[in-house]
Amino acid sequence: MPLRRVLVANRGEIARRVIRACHDEGIEAIAVHSDVDAAAPFVAEADTALLIGPGPAADSYLSVEALLQAARDSGADSLHPGYGFLSENAAFARAVEEEGLAWIGPPSDVIEAMGSKLSARTMMAELGVPVVPGTDGPLADDGDSVAEGEALGFPLMVKASAGGGGIGMQRVDDPETLRTAVATARQRAQAAFGDGTVFLERFLDGPRHVEVQVLADSDGSVIHLGERECSVQRRHQKLLEETPSCALDAILRRRMTAAAVLAARSIGYISAGTVEFIVDARRNFYFLEMNTRLQVEHPITELCTGVDLVRQQLRIAAGQPLDMEQRDVISRGHAIEMRIYAEDPVRMLPSPGTITEYQEPEGEGVRVDAGVAAGSAVPHFYDPLLAKLVVHGSDRPTAIGRALAALDGFRIEGVKTNLTLHRHVLASEPFTSGEYTTALLAEIGPPPRAQQATSA
Repeated sequence: MPLRRVLVANRGEIARRVIRACHDEGIEAIAVHSDVDAAAPFVAEADTALLIGPGPAADSYLSVEALLQAARDSGADSLHPGYGFLSENAAFARAVEEEGLAWIGPPSDVIEAMGSKLSARTMMAELGVPVVPGTDGPLADDGDSVAEGEALGFPLMVKASAGGGGIGMQRVDDPETLRTAVATARQRAQAAFGDGTVFLERFLDGPRHVEVQVLADSDGSVIHLGERECSVQRRHQKLLEETPSCALDAILRRRMTAAAVLAARSIGYISAGTVEFIVDARRNFYFLEMNTRLQVEHPITELCTGVDLVRQQLRIAAGQPLDMEQRDVISRGHAIEMRIYAEDPVRMLPSPGTITEYQEPEGEGVRVDAGVAAGSAVPHFYDPLLAKLVVHGSDRPTAIGRALAALDGFRIEGVKTNLTLHRHVLASEPFTSGEYTTALLAEIGPPPRAQQATSA
């Protein structure tokens, strides 16, 4: 059934991205916005825009009833959740489906199945996909942690079964601090996700975070579009991504992408999704989780493959089969994405305010997916992502050079940004060599100039 009117249940750059894809497909795009976002660029670019509540996300972008009422009022026939907010909320997806709208993403039961890291681990292990050694089930109480931890061996990671974004995740190096870490992780997970279930996994040496992009249609066809390296992280949250990954050789790439396709096919996946793995220092890979939505870093895959992932999502949701087979997917060159945040580059704390000057870089192989413009307010209510700076080159050194040049050409005034931090990362020896891990930021420290400016 063709889609005619898509409600975009998100904000910022991802709302603009979905709106653009809708227009490319000849589909009307309906924006929803809080009162503080009334003048945001995505609102102006939509065909229709509806106010759904005040600034706090709980009263607007996280309000299921407000979003469903907006769909009714606007005559939407479908809904795209973007990423974040309610994009991986199975109850919301089910409510959208029950409303008679097309959910532009995987079925709600698939979201639910993959929403628990513990149940996902069990499913993958049964398929023969490697999983990180860890507890088979949730820790019943904090007192279980020491015995379980000693059986696995230290260091360990305490993880929340629900949610993402590194919330409820902590490394623990000894039994003395494990019980406290488990209690803290449980409290944080309960507050963030309404689910305090936690479990333990062994901490792997030299970990690298590598994910595989998959696409699947309702006819059962599943393909992959290669991998993305996501090891540049702060507080377990991604900061910079690149493709292809320097950690993978041809054999490991074939094994990981095959495991991702097997995982997606086995659960009846539909739409775009990502299977996340961790790769250790010995190049063993293990399943981490599956993100049942569009990823923030999807543009680097688009630049290397030429496949528009959001347009593919729209077509799949309309019941169309994939218009390509695995043999048709060819990745060319190298791409890097830098997440540009309104934040202090040293303390890595949000910097809300008003953007007084804004100029995007231009040049060959440069793409900017932004949610702001000159005069835009950066509210304290939401994630402070301003834009994604994405570059593509014929090879990795070319891409790094273009990334550095593009950073120099990006001008944002009125709020602090992490542009300096990205320059620091790109110029660091671990990154340029390609031999970096998730500990990169801790190893290289803060950018010297930003540190001096902050302490002045």
